[in-house]
Amino acid sequence: MTGVTAGDGPAAPTPGPARRRGRPPRTESAGTRDRILDAAREEFSARGYDKTSVRGIAKTAGVDPALVHHYFGTKERVFEAAVEVAFGPVLDEREAVLEGPLDEVGERMTRMIIGLWENPVTRAPLLAIVRSAVNNDTAAAVFRHLVASHLLRRIAGQLDRPDAELRAELAAAQLVGIAMIRYVIRVEPLASADPEDIVRRVAPVVQGHLTGD
Repeated sequence: MTGVTAGDGPAAPTPGPARRRGRPPRTESAGTRDRILDAAREEFSARGYDKTSVRGIAKTAGVDPALVHHYFGTKERVFEAAVEVAFGPVLDEREAVLEGPLDEVGERMTRMIIGLWENPVTRAPLLAIVRSAVNNDTAAAVFRHLVASHLLRRIAGQLDRPDAELRAELAAAQLVGIAMIRYVIRVEPLASADPEDIVRRVAPVVQGHLTGD
């Protein structure tokens, strides 16, 4: 009986590169982060900040909770990332609002905010943000920081007034209040009013906050 030499028989499988613990494979990472953010906006919108958990976000996204922690860390960071994505259209249109005659900035700002709420694609994440910010201090702080840094300070910088920041905040408060009543609480007749009618009525008030005496 012939003995088996070292070169006979099937070759042992070559071990592949070891995966680093806690890191997703590259094929998984491409769309996973976006899927988690979509799930987070859905959860925050339906449950609010307090009742949303990392485990619930992971379940909705169809991933392990460890992946949520891998990409974002804490629930607060997931919320902040979801808010930043929702603010994308605001940032895209912000420059258009700031450009042009200053005596028309109230109409441009009003039309931008109402337009974002009227669009079903941007309305859902905005609802998630507002509902969470109303009921939770942490969510409110994230929302306040992004509104101030991305929008209000830029608008205030255009105003040659000593109380420019207060003026910008009053204009924003006017529009946030309308959004709350129309889209969140849905009080009639404002909830069913024509968007153009709202812009026509509200824009002069916003302009007054920004540049009026």
